Amino acid sequence: MSEDRPQLYLATPPSFDLEVFPQLLARVLGAQEIACIRLGLATKDEDKVMRAADAVRQVAHEFDVALVIENHIALVERHGLDGVHLTDGARTVRYARKELGQEAIVGCFCAASQHDGMTAGEAGADYVCFGPVGETGLGTGARAERDLFQWWSEVIEVPVVAEGALTEDLVRDFAPVTDFFAVGEEIWTAEDPVAALGRLVAAMG
Repeated sequence: MSEDRPQLYLATPPSFDLEVFPQLLARVLGAQEIACIRLGLATKDEDKVMRAADAVRQVAHEFDVALVIENHIALVERHGLDGVHLTDGARTVRYARKELGQEAIVGCFCAASQHDGMTAGEAGADYVCFGPVGETGLGTGARAERDLFQWWSEVIEVPVVAEGALTEDLVRDFAPVTDFFAVGEEIWTAEDPVAALGRLVAAMG
């Protein structure tokens, strides 16, 4: 990978079959260089989350890839994970950092809010995600525009992640102004996730 090319950040599907997904994840990790995996499950069933965390951690660490879990700060140390990804903007960053220590990864999603992103960075976030960068009916539908990434990459040192409804054209457009692309549903809903990811990577140039 060239130095100035964005890195890949992989988000798991919101639900998956523990009999099938680990093997699929291993195929994806074997095909592309992935910097980090985010485990984000829709379920509130603690047992399901814990079993998924163990299964995904096993594969991630086999490939020497960091694994963060969405929001469940209490499960990070218990399951040997590398950190947490917070979905409430900057609100919990300080608390997570205090609980998990300086070595853990603490990242957060700040939608399209430059203010939230800056606050999160000041509170100790290791990275900030903005999105969606593409067209989606989810949430408010408000997009994180390229100008935000352009400004951030010129002014702020905290790494920035572009995510949400990515297409090859968007990847091509945002590649010069983001440090990471978070890829999830874009590949998991495809017939061949490895090929789908390959097309997005090729678009980085």
